[in-house]
Amino acid sequence: MNVIITDLKARVSDDFKQLVEKKLSRFDRIFGEEATANVKVTVEKNSQCVEITVRHNGRVYRTESVSESMNKSLDTALDLLARKIEKNKTKLERLFRGSQPGTFAEPEEEAETDSYEIIKRKAFIVKPMSAQEAILQMNLVGHQFFMFRDQDTNEINVVYRRKDGTYGLLEPEN
Repeated sequence: MNVIITDLKARVSDDFKQLVEKKLSRFDRIFGEEATANVKVTVEKNSQCVEITVRHNGRVYRTESVSESMNKSLDTALDLLARKIEKNKTKLERLFRGSQPGTFAEPEEEAETDSYEIIKRKAFIVKPMSAQEAILQMNLVGHQFFMFRDQDTNEINVVYRRKDGTYGLLEPEN
């Protein structure tokens, strides 16, 4: 697994980098060499945040943990990552159980906690605009996110308000 460590507002020691690589190596048997793990470490006052994003075969697994210790945040984030992988593994096994390669089996009746019910659908016109204009529109309607068509690339994008009050932009990857 390829591990990329980014430190924001912090200086990460070489010992911590080695610890991250060692602890992430337990996932090598699941992902193999082609996976990429991005580890982002942020320090703000008394809190230390470790965010882990693993990309493998088009799937993205992301976890984040905040605590008073960088090592504790790392351990918690790795535990959360292991749980997400296990949960996804069981759902895929349940979906494809008994099927031949290249075919889908009918999914078995799932428990209530595994079902996702769409309770409302909404359709609207997606107008071409800039990201700044989309943020303005989002704030005007009072939503946490806003979908729009980028006026330069003509691609569908989403702007969203982050927990810290800043804004994010989701763009399709080419």
